[in-house]
Amino acid sequence: MNSPYNKKDNESLSDDIVWHNATVTHADRESLKQQKSVVLWFTGLSGSGKSTVANAVESKLLSLGKFSYLLDGDNVRHGLNKDLGFSDQDRIENIRRIGEVAKLFVDSGSIVLTAFISPFISDRQQVRELLQPQQFLEVFIDTPIEVCEQRDPKGLYKKARAGEIKHFTGIDSEYQAPVSPEIHVKTAEFSVEQCAEQIVAQLEQRGYLKLSAV
Repeated sequence: MNSPYNKKDNESLSDDIVWHNATVTHADRESLKQQKSVVLWFTGLSGSGKSTVANAVESKLLSLGKFSYLLDGDNVRHGLNKDLGFSDQDRIENIRRIGEVAKLFVDSGSIVLTAFISPFISDRQQVRELLQPQQFLEVFIDTPIEVCEQRDPKGLYKKARAGEIKHFTGIDSEYQAPVSPEIHVKTAEFSVEQCAEQIVAQLEQRGYLKLSAV
């Protein structure tokens, strides 16, 4: 199996570092799990319901006997990305790291769910380009900011409006909505259960939940 990294990825690497090709392949792992691996990239404003819907989707996948893992924005910042703040540059690095982690999970044959605001189109595109075609599905959790503020589960909008939080997406930092997401979910119009069912149905229709050509 060839390296999953392209030439551009390797430009900054030392000549002494080479990709180790494992005996067990990506295809072997998918065959064992009887599924097609993919990244479900949940993006949307804070309070839109990304983590809630992603969690419901993972529960449904578990009930179907599928192998998945949820990477949540807050959880990742407790460990891997705890050194990063919320400036535009730190947000870019946050997503870059998550993209690399998600890529490893895809190589393991898993269905990866990532719940991050990921406000910039270019960063989401960069993650897409790390993966093979059809290994990345952008899931736009499309919720009006007025609804997100009404929910405000962590009280973050209130703090941002009061100037206590800087660089808050949707207030004083830009959110660039997806132009053509593979899956478009509107949590203001449908329940969490209905949104999760919509996403799982899309996975099934696209052939990810059984081992066959997608």
